[in-house]
Amino acid sequence: MVSTKRNGSPRIRFVIPYFGSWPFWMDFFLAGCARNPDIDWLFFTDCGMPQNLPDNVTLVDISYPDYCALVSERLGIDFYPANPYKLCDIKPALGYIHAEHLDGYDFWAFGDIDVVYGNLRKYFTPERLATKDLFATHARRISGHLCLLRNTSTMREAFKLIPQWQERFADEAHLALDEGAFSRLFVRHKNWPEPLRRLANSFNRWAQCSEFVESHSTFSILPDGRRVVPQRWLLQNGRLTNSELGDTELPYLHFLVWKNQHWKGVAPESLRGPKALAQKSAWQVCESGWSEYSE
Repeated sequence: MVSTKRNGSPRIRFVIPYFGSWPFWMDFFLAGCARNPDIDWLFFTDCGMPQNLPDNVTLVDISYPDYCALVSERLGIDFYPANPYKLCDIKPALGYIHAEHLDGYDFWAFGDIDVVYGNLRKYFTPERLATKDLFATHARRISGHLCLLRNTSTMREAFKLIPQWQERFADEAHLALDEGAFSRLFVRHKNWPEPLRRLANSFNRWAQCSEFVESHSTFSILPDGRRVVPQRWLLQNGRLTNSELGDTELPYLHFLVWKNQHWKGVAPESLRGPKALAQKSAWQVCESGWSEYSE
């Protein structure tokens, strides 16, 4: 594989299968992609062409049954789940399934679309990416909403170390394999006291090649150890911050809690804010949705 770095930075491509219909916040997701023009996104989807598609986002138009057939062929299993949510389980295998789409990339990534990106390159610097082969944005488990892996055969095939991966991938039930079983390859004894855990990790080559650092994307961990949902996130000229961590710049927002709790049954029009807000250089978002930023 030949690396073609952009501006001296390792090349990164996200691989995301997504089926059904685009969510109401898609403009904010795509605007975040556009703010990271030297990172690429590849979607396999039946959702059609969204508005304001940036040049660094590529769509492969494919039906859900055809995509399941492709996964089945590449993995040598019967993968035909009725619910596309099962696709979360195979995230660790996406680099293997779609290896031909990663030629020339130094890293591939899996993730979700209930996120808004800040400046990813400021977080994933060339110096940082030179140190490890896997980068998770939680402290003790894989972050299914964003995880980077080096584009090598070893990392593309690491999922095969998940015990009984064929049977578990083929199981209709969603088993959270991306954040559970795959995590345990890299993070073992996560509830042990920190000194003992570090000692155990020194004998685990998978732990040695990975980074697990909390990025505060969903919850913020405060100095006193409390885990809280920030009341507000603010974007200003590409800088993403939240109400709990002051001026600390963060790589991305994962709004799972608001999506699953406060936004259920609420009209999307009341949550999206003013027209074209996603394309503006500043906005704020909280449990009541997006709005224009004001001091």
